[in-house]
Amino acid sequence: IFDLRDKKHSTIIYESPHPDTSLLRSAWNKQDLRHMAIILMDNNKVVILDIRSPTMPIAKLDRHWSCINAIAWAPHSYRHICSAGDDTQALIWELPIMVGLNGIDPIFVYSATSEISSLLCSTAQPN
Repeated sequence: IFDLRDKKHSTIIYESPHPDTSLLRSAWNKQDLRHMAIILMDNNKVVILDIRSPTMPIAKLDRHWSCINAIAWAPHSYRHICSAGDDTQALIWELPIMVGLNGIDPIFVYSATSEISSLLCSTAQPN
């Protein structure tokens, strides 16, 4: 991920620890613009970054059993994010107030009948 705000210089914000792995998706937290979430291709983790110190993730959400296909921040909360994937699950996470905690468990698990390829959080339904 690159910061291209200065056209003369580009800054690498985040590089995967596995150089041959591509970034699949990213999502900005609209309630806290310092935080973004990314998922890597063929990976079962959501990486949460703080752009003030992006080289070190603040959290890794790793309770999916298979590849993650989609992520979306809750539109009314800066602490909630949803991830969904090939394991037929959508997981809702509540990030802790203290950053840097790994081993976070989801607060809600939805099991579908098949793989989930996309998701969207509704602005009309804050819960």
